[in-house]
Amino acid sequence: MTQTVDAPEASATARSATEIRSRLVRQLPTDRVWGWIGPLLVGVVAAVLRLIDLGRPNKIIFDETYYAKDAYSQLLFGYSRKFTEDANERILDGDLDVFLGEPSFVVHPPVGKFLIGQGIRVFGMDPFGWRIAVALCGVAMVVMVARIGRRLFRSTLLGCVAGLLLAVDGLSIVMSRTAVLDGILAMFVVAAFGCLLVDRDWSRARYADWVEARMARGLTDAGDGPLFWWRPWRLAAGLMLGLACGTKWSGLYAVAVFGLMTVIWEMGTRRAAGLRSPVLNSLLRDGPVAFVTMVGTTFVVYVASWWGWIFSENGWGRQWAAENSPSALGQLFPGWVRSLWHYHWDMWVFHRDLDTPHDYQSNAWEWLYLGRPVSFDYEGYDLGEGGCQVERCSQAVLALGTPPLWWGACAALLVCLWWWFFRRDWRAGAILAGVIATWVPWLLFTDRTIFYFYAVAIVPFLVLAVTFALGLIIGPPDASPRRRAVGVAIAGGYILVVVAVAAWFYPIHVDQLISYDDWRSRMWFSSWI
Repeated sequence: MTQTVDAPEASATARSATEIRSRLVRQLPTDRVWGWIGPLLVGVVAAVLRLIDLGRPNKIIFDETYYAKDAYSQLLFGYSRKFTEDANERILDGDLDVFLGEPSFVVHPPVGKFLIGQGIRVFGMDPFGWRIAVALCGVAMVVMVARIGRRLFRSTLLGCVAGLLLAVDGLSIVMSRTAVLDGILAMFVVAAFGCLLVDRDWSRARYADWVEARMARGLTDAGDGPLFWWRPWRLAAGLMLGLACGTKWSGLYAVAVFGLMTVIWEMGTRRAAGLRSPVLNSLLRDGPVAFVTMVGTTFVVYVASWWGWIFSENGWGRQWAAENSPSALGQLFPGWVRSLWHYHWDMWVFHRDLDTPHDYQSNAWEWLYLGRPVSFDYEGYDLGEGGCQVERCSQAVLALGTPPLWWGACAALLVCLWWWFFRRDWRAGAILAGVIATWVPWLLFTDRTIFYFYAVAIVPFLVLAVTFALGLIIGPPDASPRRRAVGVAIAGGYILVVVAVAAWFYPIHVDQLISYDDWRSRMWFSSWI
């Protein structure tokens, strides 16, 4: 693993253009073909684990009772409608006439349900149909993490390791096989992170070109530097963040953290290029551009995601503005804007006051050590029932991360903290930014009802942290053969343990019929039941 950190800078006049370029531009691995084949092969592994028997269990489980029906209603009417009390049973019997004429108050934006609805459009309103879009998002996320790892660590092998760890993680598998929103949210957050990584390389290459051009003209003072208005990958990140927020509001945390991260990266780029006042120039010049590009794009995409509700007449609260006189300020906005704002206020009140106790709720500080996973479904059978051939059998869907991966990630995060704080390694900082965006804000919700499965958005960054630590264990390419051999043996042994444990837990993630004793042997702690 090549260790590349941003070291202290020298003045621009004391360095040649070649030296500046070497500081700014980190070459990607030259194995471009394997750079795609490897991640795609890991994606095949993820697809097998997520798509086989995707329709099992053949029923509506956990929060699918909301999202599957809301997605189908949104597909039919453009907004969500209320449904009959026996809607679940009727849908499973093939009777889809379950919607009433009244709109339904839903508390999450439309994007995730739009994607679930496309699966229903193609494959029908059945368990496979409402799960397939989420499963494909899970597969895509694995491929993206493999490519992100390759770019982050400049190693195709380490990138594929990161993708493989994500592919076999139990929580990721369950959340890819269940029609809930969090897996979709995670994919968009990872996509935004990847876009910003590409933007970092893109901008640093252009700064190097700019400095070289000035030096070629005999200008040794780099000055304030250029301002790149057109940043296509940063714009793409804004698009992905808009879709993330349009899936669940928790995408807003990623907007804030990633926006700050890209500006800090800009400071490092300007400093490495020897530009004048890198911090001040980044804040005053690039900061506003980054804000408009990312936050502005996020806002536009988010509002546009409500188009089905906006162009409806009967969506929940759609006529609120027509029924309530506007204030002096409200007169400046069209009715649909005021109605949408009021709808969002009601959504905020719902989330703020959500404190109903639940058997599977947990605090965010418990998530990383797997304190309280969530049972999405469980069925017990006696001999002769449901294909059971022993005295007692179980079928379960347990949202639980693969223990050696998550527990190893706890140690790997400490390694990242050390490497970022004391070695100033930007890669460790980037991984920590992902964890901050997807986990740290939930630590503040001590009184709200929250669940461990929200942590699926953290998993991609946990596997990157583990991969970062494994790269350190393997050692740099110029290390002695003995050092590398020992490092490879340790890292390879750990990966084999993770894969073996993941395979052992796999039946209780995908509702396979096993004996009760086999199920019980996988319940390592009473809090997992």
